[in-house]
Order: sequence, then structure tokens, then C-alpha cells
Amino acid sequence: MNRNDKTARIAHVFSGTFVHSTLRAAVEILQNCVLGVDDKGKIAFIENHQDVVSLSEIWGFETSDIKQLGQYEFLMPGMVDTHIHASQYSYTGTALDLPLLEWLNTYTFPVEAKYKDLDFANNVYTKVVRRTLKNGTTTACYFATIHTDASLLLGELADSFGQRALVGKVCMDCNSAYPNVKPVVTPRFAPSCSSSLLSELGEIANNNKLHIQSHISENKEEVELVKTLFPDCKSYTDVYLKHNLLTDKTVMAHGCHLTDEELEIFRETGSAISHCPNSNISICSGMLNVRNILNHKVKLGLGTDVAGGYSPSMLDAMRRTIDTSKALTIQDPQHKTLSFEEVFRLATLGGSEALSLDDQIGNFVVGKEFDALRVNVCVPDGPIDLFPGECPKVILEKFLNLGDDRNITEVYVAGRQVVPFPDTK
Repeated sequence: MNRNDKTARIAHVFSGTFVHSTLRAAVEILQNCVLGVDDKGKIAFIENHQDVVSLSEIWGFETSDIKQLGQYEFLMPGMVDTHIHASQYSYTGTALDLPLLEWLNTYTFPVEAKYKDLDFANNVYTKVVRRTLKNGTTTACYFATIHTDASLLLGELADSFGQRALVGKVCMDCNSAYPNVKPVVTPRFAPSCSSSLLSELGEIANNNKLHIQSHISENKEEVELVKTLFPDCKSYTDVYLKHNLLTDKTVMAHGCHLTDEELEIFRETGSAISHCPNSNISICSGMLNVRNILNHKVKLGLGTDVAGGYSPSMLDAMRRTIDTSKALTIQDPQHKTLSFEEVFRLATLGGSEALSLDDQIGNFVVGKEFDALRVNVCVPDGPIDLFPGECPKVILEKFLNLGDDRNITEVYVAGRQVVPFPDTK
């Protein structure tokens, strides 16, 4: 192999088993391999372990510096939460007794008003960033609030803890503040925005090539409300399309009740959907048919949708995705249930595609940034029991179905180890 970047030095070398997704394979397991990360946080090489001596000579690292993964350990890409309300984290696990529109008025809006108080914001935002990182979320697409100072604080905290983030307050002065934190244009959803505001936001996003996030077709009552508020539009999707808010950098949460015609618009514009199954069930919004979305070749990632979803863990999002798919199969035996391999892909590479970051993150491809989790399925007093003869794919499946943050022993973002946190080492 040729070393392309003569200026890069190797910061980390790992040896063992690596699990990721590619365009061809939902799960690819690479055993007895070595992976090198340069001091710019990018993957320099991933090769068979038998080449380690020649790699050390080419890249100038000592074989004694290699981090050897154990028999029941593997590295996987960091998980991508494509939709999470950081501002709702304080009441996660509660307030799940109302449908969407009542839920917003009763619980969400009163809490979000508190974010004018930066002490309150700092407390909640610190906890949500730490919690999601511990659970393996290396990239989070956050909704904040209408408060600019608090939204900037969320960006600052994500940067200080090392999390890659999109922060949902239109704040053009933070575009270059932190290398891994970007603003994302965020109309809450069509019912809370006038046509003129939607047009302004579409113009801002397109003129500055910014990401866009919002909600769409979460529940039927909301869909009917949009019809009355925007009578000149053919559909909920048409509202966003006419205001130039559907681009290849757009991610829309939920989409439970989108028609096939609307999905074609998503495919044509390159816009993505964030599937939030915990929230969809918890506040009785609907069940997204992910298979149909994939059949339409629409980009799709997973989201926790805290606090409509009661868990900040992307492992939970994967499990609820499979549960929802199985419920749809119960309703229609012709429905093809999602496999755990497909859902693993959605939580990693699929999420990076949904946020238009797949040129930077999502899997272990040379040149991409090293966002990764070190997983140990055999931690002391952990949630997983192992038995003789279990292959790496079985071990992966057990982690996805049974594992939790105890099994995620190290987290890396852009080559920097961010978990364990410095104050807990």
C-alpha cells in the first residue's frame, strides 16, 4: 500500500475484530485486522493483521503501541441520533400520557420556556450530552429552543465533551465556532410556522448551504391541521417543498403517515427521514413502515426523539425499530420484517447518510473520520451472558439486543477518546 499523506502521524492502532456497514453489506465483520488512526482523527488504514510489521514501517508506529481488542471485544462505528430534543431531556421517562398536540402544549412548551435561564440550560444540556455519549451516540442532531444563548451553549458543551453535533437554532455566528458542531435550520413544524417564516428559513438554508431539520406527518391530527393551515398545498410534504426546505441536507422526523407520492418527492430531493419508533409508540402517533421507505430509496436514519421517546439510547431505537417492524408483520404477514443487520446499518451508516455526513463518518473506510465505539460484551456484572462457540455475529446480535452503556467501554469522535470522561478515569 502507499502512504498518501506524508505529514500524518499515527495516533491509535487497534487490532482485533471490526464491525461496520457498507453500501453492499448491512453488516461486515472484519476479523484479525489492524486499523490505524492518524493524528488528524482520520482512518489511515485497515488491513489484515499479518501485514502489521510492514504497516508499522510504512506509518512509523511501534507494534508495542497497538491496542489489542479482547476475544469478546469489537470496534463499531459511532451511532448517529438523527433526531433528539436536548431541551426535553429533563422530563425524559415521564409525561407520555397525551397525543402529540396536547403533549406539546401541556409539557413541552412550558419546559422549553425555562431555557432563557442559562443555569437551567447548562444543567440539562450537560447531562444530555454526557448521557448520549456514554450510550454511544457520537453524532447527535439536536433540537434546542428559541433561545439563542442557550442554543449556543449546547453547541459549546457538545464541543467541550467532544460530541459531533448539529444544533437546531438558526445561529449563523456559530457556523465556524467548533469544527464538529454545526447549525441546522429548524422550523419546529409547519403548524407553528407562517408561510413567510418558512420561506425565510428556506432562503437562509439554501443561501448558506445549511442543514435543515423539522417534523412531518407524525400523527393524523397534525396532518389534518396542516391541510387547513396550508390549503394551497397538495400535502404536508408539499408545504416544505414549496418553501424550499426539502434539500439533500434535510432530515424530517417521523413521517408515519406519508403517502407514496410524498416519498417520491423525498427521493427526488434527496431529503431524509428520521425514524423515531419509541416516540411514535409512546405518544401513540403511528408506526412507520421502514421497509416501504427503503423500497422508495429514501435516505433513512434512526432517532431517539427524547422526550417523546423515553430513552436516550440508540440501542433502544434499534430495538424499537425491530419491534415496530414485527408489529407491522403481525398486521400483514406479507410485510418483510427488518433484520437486526439492517437496523444496525440504519443506526450507523444510515444515520450518516440521513445527515449528509456519510463522506465523513458512518463506517470504517480509509479517509473517513474515526468515530467509533469499543464494545466489550463480557464486562464484569454486565447484562450479557456468553456461551461457548458463539461467533462474532452472534456476539454483535447479543449486544444490540441486550447490551447497554456498561458494554461501551470507550468512545472516540474524530480520533479523540471522549469516553470514559476525563473526570471519571
